[in-house]
Amino acid sequence: MSTVRGARERARIEVTAAIKDEARRRLAAEGAAKLSLRAVARELGMVSSALYRYFPSRDDLLTALIIDAYDSVGAAAEAALAGRAGAAPRERWTAVCAAVRDWALAHPHEYALIYGSPVPGYSAPQDTVGPASRVGNALIAVLREAHAGPGLALPPLPAELCPEAERMTEEFAPGLPPQVTAALVAAWAQLVGLISFELFGQFQRVVEDTERARFFRHNADRLAHEVGLPAGSGPGDQGNLGRR
Repeated sequence: MSTVRGARERARIEVTAAIKDEARRRLAAEGAAKLSLRAVARELGMVSSALYRYFPSRDDLLTALIIDAYDSVGAAAEAALAGRAGAAPRERWTAVCAAVRDWALAHPHEYALIYGSPVPGYSAPQDTVGPASRVGNALIAVLREAHAGPGLALPPLPAELCPEAERMTEEFAPGLPPQVTAALVAAWAQLVGLISFELFGQFQRVVEDTERARFFRHNADRLAHEVGLPAGSGPGDQGNLGRR
């Protein structure tokens, strides 16, 4: 009996993977807004009622694709972070940023699904929050390391934004100075903007193809400065760093 159950589970895994692969092909060809379970079933030679046993609705299939994409880019960011273990925090920051860009260039349609225009009629469920946090958590890990080690240069923050910065810190970056959390959120938005401009063609006739990697690295380093990461890791590089 267990042999039969195991075979059924393997078959279900294989069919689920085939459905998601076909859905990704349709995302690339038509975009997320036009994703249809019937069209996916037709391409796979399945009746739509059979596909509904795997994904009861279009939104369930979209959620699975979104979680896969967030997990994939998150794994890339975490691998870059682990690969720079022992390096200066600023180097680890830029490595994570570069890994996100590299992933986006290799997976443009998945990137567009999670960081592009919202899909009409779709509301992401709570299941997506954890996977969506993985890249941000990698950047937070770099900042926590710097805060505990060489220190962070606290970015300026208007008094009227302090309560919101404190709320954000308590919610997703406990242990960091609120000034740094606020700067991190702005840096994350700018990072996504840089990648999106490159991926979606806004850099055409603005930044030359051959210079885009260099341009990105420069700006990733600039964002590291804006969140308070020191330029070096030695005692002489700390300047006016704080650990408040």
